[in-house]
Amino acid sequence: MSDELPVVEFSSGNLWADIGRPDADEALARAELMSRVTDIIRERRLTQARAAEILGTNQPTVSDLMRGKMSKFGLERLIAFLNALDRDVEITVRQRPVESDRAARFVVTSD
Repeated sequence: MSDELPVVEFSSGNLWADIGRPDADEALARAELMSRVTDIIRERRLTQARAAEILGTNQPTVSDLMRGKMSKFGLERLIAFLNALDRDVEITVRQRPVESDRAARFVVTSD
């Protein structure tokens, strides 16, 4: 048995940034919006076909959404989906905190 302790790295809170993805903030925002759309579809117990009708798309697109295929969905489209599901989407712009080395994008949800 080794006396070496395992290396532990703490997350920044953004998996995409932690793995070095250049568009980490956008990827996190899209993932969170996709998750929220999926949660609403499940909460309403909608079939994928019915969800597609509401979202103005087709069932395979809803399947891709619910399976987390992020590359197929931009921020604008996800916001449109949330609006179709009777959700307001608010975008807030504020000064970057001085202790932060760069500005970031956040998604905050409430229901």
